[in-house]
Amino acid sequence: MEKGKDRKWFIFFCVAPAVILFTIFMVIPTLNVFRMALFRRSAYSPNEEFVGLENFVKLFSDANFIRSMQNTILLIVVVTIVTFAFALVFAGILSREKLRGQNFFRVIFYIPNILSVVVISAIFSAIYDTNNGMLNSFLSLFTGEKVAIMWKGENLVMTSLIIAMVWQAIGYYMVMYMASMSSVPESLYESASLDGAGRITQFFQITIPLIWTNIRTTLTFFIISTINMAFLFVKAMTSGGPNGASEVALSYMYKQAYTNSSYGYGMAIGAVIFLFSFALSAVVNKVTERDPLEF
Repeated sequence: MEKGKDRKWFIFFCVAPAVILFTIFMVIPTLNVFRMALFRRSAYSPNEEFVGLENFVKLFSDANFIRSMQNTILLIVVVTIVTFAFALVFAGILSREKLRGQNFFRVIFYIPNILSVVVISAIFSAIYDTNNGMLNSFLSLFTGEKVAIMWKGENLVMTSLIIAMVWQAIGYYMVMYMASMSSVPESLYESASLDGAGRITQFFQITIPLIWTNIRTTLTFFIISTINMAFLFVKAMTSGGPNGASEVALSYMYKQAYTNSSYGYGMAIGAVIFLFSFALSAVVNKVTERDPLEF
C-alpha cells in the first residue's frame, strides 16, 4: 500500500507544475477573453461597460471581419495543400532516389524554417518591390521591356503572401516526412516493383498509407499554426493592406483591440477565432481518421 501511495504522490508532483502553469497561462487567459468579449472598454482603460452579446452581434454584420475570415480560410486551405504536396513529393524524391548532394538539398530546403518571419518578410518584400524588385527585374529581362507589376497590390497580395508562407514551411515538413519514410521497409518497394508497380503507384499505395499517422498529426498542427503565421506575415509584409485586401482574422482583431480602442470587440473576434480553430481541429481529425497500417 505504501509503495502505491508513494507512486501516486510522485506522479502528482511530476504533473502538478505543468498543470498549474497550463492553467495560469492558458486556461485563465482564454476564459478571460470570453469574459472581456461581453464588455465595452478600451485596451488601456480600467473602465468597462457590460454589453452582453452586443460585440458578437456587431461582429457577424461587420463586412471587414467577414473579409478577414475569408482571407484566413483561403490561406489555410491553399497554403496547407501546396505545402504538404511539395513537402511529400520532395521527401519522396530525396528519400528514395539516389541523388548527388542529398544532404545539401536537405539543408537548403530547411534553411527558411530557421529564419524569423520578419527576415523572410523583408526578403520577399524586396523581391516583390515594384521598381527594383528581383521578380520584376527578372520578368523585364525576358520580356525586353520594363515590368512594373504590383505584387503587393490588391489583386496579387494574397498570392504573394501564399508564396512566402509556403516557402517558409516546406523544408520543415519535408524533413519530418523523410524521417518517416526512412522507416518504411525497402522490401515492400521491391515486392511492388516485381508486381509491376511504378514509382508513383508505390508512393500513393505504400508510402502515403504507411506514414499517414505522421501526416495526420502534422496536418492538424500546421492548419492551426497557419492562423498564427498568417498574422505574422501580414503584420510584417503588408499590415493588412492595401485597403484591407490582405487582412486576416488575427490582424483585424489586433487592430480593433489596440488601435481602434475597441478592446471588448477585439476580444469577441478572438473568442470566435478560438472556437473556429477548435472546431477546425476536430473536423480535420475526424476527416483524416483511418485505421493505422502496420508492417
